Amino acid sequence: MSAGAWLVTGGAGYIGSHVVRALQADGQRVVVVDDLSTGIAERVPHRAQLEVFSVLETRELAQVMHDLHVTGVVHLAAKKAAGESVNEPVEYHNENTGGVISLLTAMAAAEVRRLVYSSSAAVYGEPVDDNPLTEASPTNPTNPYGSSKLIGEMMIRDSAPALGLSWAGLRYFNVAGAGAPDLSDTSANNLIPMLLRARAAGRPAKIFGSDYPTPDGTCIRDYIHVSDLADAHVAACRLVTDEAPGSGVILNIGTGRGSSVREVIESMSLALGDQLVAEEAPRRDGDPSVVQADPSRAAEALGWRSSLGLDDMTASAVAGMGWLESHGYL
Repeated sequence: MSAGAWLVTGGAGYIGSHVVRALQADGQRVVVVDDLSTGIAERVPHRAQLEVFSVLETRELAQVMHDLHVTGVVHLAAKKAAGESVNEPVEYHNENTGGVISLLTAMAAAEVRRLVYSSSAAVYGEPVDDNPLTEASPTNPTNPYGSSKLIGEMMIRDSAPALGLSWAGLRYFNVAGAGAPDLSDTSANNLIPMLLRARAAGRPAKIFGSDYPTPDGTCIRDYIHVSDLADAHVAACRLVTDEAPGSGVILNIGTGRGSSVREVIESMSLALGDQLVAEEAPRRDGDPSVVQADPSRAAEALGWRSSLGLDDMTASAVAGMGWLESHGYL
């Protein structure tokens, strides 16, 4: 990779902070742009420069790219709660779809031509026949969050030839775990943090829907350790080069293995050394039954495979409970 900097939007967030550290470990200079609406400034390492503003501020974004000699962007900044997006569709498209428009405009102005885009398995919606999902599987999002991510992919693909972009879109499956306690997941909507909060509050964990067409009736997801995901970003940054303008690739980033909600609860119970109590609740809007990846294309394109399993994710989440409690998240 070149001597320029990688700009990580949303680099103070849960996933972003792992990506920043992974890039630094790979010897890269990193600049972070984050509005800190959900990100945490202390998660940004001292060696990474933090600029606090929204990616919707196009002129400022382009200025930072120019002034700090940015040569590539990892774009993670976005709103990401599928259920919330059903109730706030305009806000999701403003932040996510508008964020990509602003980013591409700034990249064009600053002549930055390498991009790794944070997409999501939510673009697939409710899988009909394909399971596990390949990158060629039909895309039919069931919520505005998934729609915003798919539109982002389309805008990048359409813009790449004119802007000379070399790009990769990474469709994340369900991200979990932590690379260090201070990087723990603080999300209000992800399953593992929800289980930890329920236990800390002394109330049963909720299983949202137990009548899905799955072996135990609960949703099945492909959970991937956030450290594996961060390593996939480093590999993607190596893949996108100035020598391949106008080219791009979409890649599933998952393990290829699915786990049900009940299986996650059992793994969490094992990590805690105490059986979690759970109660059934109605389904949430926009939740598909089964979402599982075929990650073989990513293995071929990136030379990357996941190495950590569900028990690693739950154990690392439990290891971060002290940090979460001390910072008011439990």
